[in-house]
Amino acid sequence: MSIPQNSQILNSDHYSQYHQDGFIVVRQLFTTDEIHHLGETARHDQAMDLASSTMDDGQGNEVRLALWNHPGDGIYGMFARCRRVVDSVEFLMGGEVYHYHSKMILKDAKTGGAWAWHQDYGYWYQNGVLFPDLCSVMIAVDPATRENGCLQVLRGSHRMGRINHILSGDQAGADIERVQEASKRLEHLYIDMAPGDALFFHANLLHCSDANHSDQARWALICCYNSAANDPYKDSHHPRYTPLAKVEDEDVLRVGTSGALRSRVEFANLVTEDKSARSLTQE
Repeated sequence: MSIPQNSQILNSDHYSQYHQDGFIVVRQLFTTDEIHHLGETARHDQAMDLASSTMDDGQGNEVRLALWNHPGDGIYGMFARCRRVVDSVEFLMGGEVYHYHSKMILKDAKTGGAWAWHQDYGYWYQNGVLFPDLCSVMIAVDPATRENGCLQVLRGSHRMGRINHILSGDQAGADIERVQEASKRLEHLYIDMAPGDALFFHANLLHCSDANHSDQARWALICCYNSAANDPYKDSHHPRYTPLAKVEDEDVLRVGTSGALRSRVEFANLVTEDKSARSLTQE
């Protein structure tokens, strides 16, 4: 496969690593000021708080997230639509992408629950998406450490293909026998991240996270993209192809400092969806 035209942020080494390992980490993709405005907006966003969905992790802890399908014109949309993110995803995927959905992971101190081992495509497959040509970008709002339940991955597990996922309680996890066998052959990594760092990862990468037993919250914004050529063949609770209007990188800070413009997103009310749909909204 030939490497597509370079992006401003990534290079051929990033491209090769992403396709070999199933992920890359880009340090300080966003500045301290940009992340400050994102965090302040999210933590004071009453609409997000009311729309957030909680599920039991099977160990007595609650996992909580808020999700939206269309990026909008507020600060959440600026993060999801800015060129440093979208151009990088298109570079890794080799063509046009669109916004599949975004979500804020609200892993609070002491109470934030665990996420079982899973692949995102293990759920999105059910939405009429034919190929695993999707990429997620996790942007750290708070420090992500082993102590507060950072993301864990099995390096190269995306090359295993889609694994069956089984519903257990409020979450659906990947076939545990295959996960256990894969962990014997593949490197198990804890992805430490500082605020502003970004993790780009493949839809078939096996990942999970532990509960947060620390005094430090671990919030993160995850923007998910699908290849335009991978338009789902049926409607679902996530959108079919919708052209994505990119914005310039400086718009992130401009909107972040503009007060009234900062939020402006329509959250999906996951609480009203059935359990099978809710189980498809994992970290």
